[in-house]
Amino acid sequence: MKWDWGAVRDFMPHFWDGLLVTLQALALGSLISFALGLVWALLMRTPSRWVRWPVGIVTEFIRDTPLLVQLFFLFYVLPEWGLTFSALTTGVIAIGLHYSTYTMQVYRAGIEAVPAGQWEAATALSLSVRRTWTVVILPQAIRRVVPALGNYVISMLKDTPLLMAITVLDMLGEARLFSQQHFQFTEPLTVIGVAFVLISYPASLLLRALERRLVR
Repeated sequence: MKWDWGAVRDFMPHFWDGLLVTLQALALGSLISFALGLVWALLMRTPSRWVRWPVGIVTEFIRDTPLLVQLFFLFYVLPEWGLTFSALTTGVIAIGLHYSTYTMQVYRAGIEAVPAGQWEAATALSLSVRRTWTVVILPQAIRRVVPALGNYVISMLKDTPLLMAITVLDMLGEARLFSQQHFQFTEPLTVIGVAFVLISYPASLLLRALERRLVR
């Protein structure tokens, strides 16, 4: 099969549109997963079991349910309850919610890794609970978990093509649409595959370098 550079040239404007949507979904989904994951982790450390148990059940259910099922649920079921969002917004919410249950575990591990002496020092200094968390515990915990959080960003990137299932024209969605319209599949799908590699591999190298720097 002959490679058609003309098809690549024709596809590139669609590719840039899809790339913008992919990066937008990734950035917003990451912010939601990081923020909500921290909330889950803090709630799981509350003394009240009436808080811990519901949070544990909800997060376990989300973590054990496929992301694709969650996408379909949010996109097709919520409108029946009067909650309607755009396809991209729905995808961002689904990705952020799904991965927040994983970042929660990362935060929990980071918090538990803070030496007991740090808690004791905060108590000895009569720091309030809020200052203990914001000044002593969380800065140390988050510093430890940054590389792990970065790994989940890469995982989210590789899951963004699922958004095509709810009509979001990300990179893969644009490639599929172009291929169906022009009956050329090799070139656009190859461009998409190369694009994912060019984004994911340098990001993984950066995370390794960051991890080595933070471990020092």
